[in-house]
Amino acid sequence: MDELLDDLLRKIKNGHYPPGSQLPSGRDLADVYDVSQSTISRAVARLREQGVLVGRPGRGVFVAESTQR
Repeated sequence: MDELLDDLLRKIKNGHYPPGSQLPSGRDLADVYDVSQSTISRAVARLREQGVLVGRPGRGVFVAESTQR
């Protein structure tokens, strides 16, 4: 899961997922990274705890407008 976290953070830093942008669905990310959806959920939860991502009920997961990383 560390590689997944590192890659998502790199994509956020590099502007692939700019602030305010929506992440692909958990299913889509699981397909891209060839991991289970539960692994994606754990990674997203960790990034939410760090303030990198924010959840918007009924809308999805988004990159925080102001990230610490």
